Amino acid sequence: MKAIVQDRYGPPDTLKIADVEVPVPAADEVLVRVEAAALNAYDWHVMRGDPRMARLTMGRSRPRARIRGRDFAGRVEAVGTHVRQVRPGDAVFGDLGDANGAFAEYVCVPDALVAPMPANLTPQQAAALPLAGITALMGLCDVGRVESGHHVLVNGASGGVGTLAVQLAKVIGATVTGVCSTRNVDLVRSLGADHVVDYTRDDFAHDTRRFDVVFDLVGNRSLTALRRVLTPSGTLVLSGGGVYRGGSLIGPVGLIARGRLLAPFVRHRIVILTTAPGRQHLDTLRAHAEAGRLTPVIDRTYPLHEVPRAMRYLEGEHARAKVVITV
Repeated sequence: MKAIVQDRYGPPDTLKIADVEVPVPAADEVLVRVEAAALNAYDWHVMRGDPRMARLTMGRSRPRARIRGRDFAGRVEAVGTHVRQVRPGDAVFGDLGDANGAFAEYVCVPDALVAPMPANLTPQQAAALPLAGITALMGLCDVGRVESGHHVLVNGASGGVGTLAVQLAKVIGATVTGVCSTRNVDLVRSLGADHVVDYTRDDFAHDTRRFDVVFDLVGNRSLTALRRVLTPSGTLVLSGGGVYRGGSLIGPVGLIARGRLLAPFVRHRIVILTTAPGRQHLDTLRAHAEAGRLTPVIDRTYPLHEVPRAMRYLEGEHARAKVVITV
């Protein structure tokens, strides 16, 4: 089969299309014929080996997983002997987690990491949901504890996670303020945001409004700035950070580490978001999508052999929402 492989850390040109063996599913795995896959900031970080400290877990000189990509949608080709949830021919979507391997014609996935594809979405839309959607769900619900009537600020509202977080927060019944650049103001407003802050013109840290939850998806502001707009009992959710320019030793880990150290000594809740793929959250995303409450936004699509070009766009052009690969 064709797959996008990487044998060393570096720029998009280190990603190559190659012929590799079709994987064989283990007893608890599903073999999926991939129809679409999605790029995430995570994929950029693995490609670059950035921040460098993360190489302690990703692999010192090259990524441990040779094939890139973690979000996918497609059809089941075969199942392991212990699999009962899906059958060959089923349309499914999922997130491989740190295992990677979605930028390929076929991928083996643990049964627990796949779910039926939303019936009203295309494979490209379904592939755009898993990691970004799970991050948004966990940030808002699992750790942010957003409730109806809350005021929520999403910093990075036009990104892959942000576009879904705005919609999900509205589903919960929150009043949502999205932070984005000028060219994305109309997009964020169209997703349901009650207020939109154009960061090129205004600084949300000096806004007179106060928020019950600040969901930071960028990692470009200090803890002081982020906490300044919280209510006295508000919650700050820190979620890594996206694609940024230049190499880094610790990247957004620095902000997260400071947040972790500060959390016990301040009245605000400061929580560090860590995500884990799984069927439960995928089922929730499917339910929202099929009910018309959640629609993935796709910026551009590229064929499999143009993954390096897609990655260059992701890291250099401030991609809005999701960049998707068709296979």
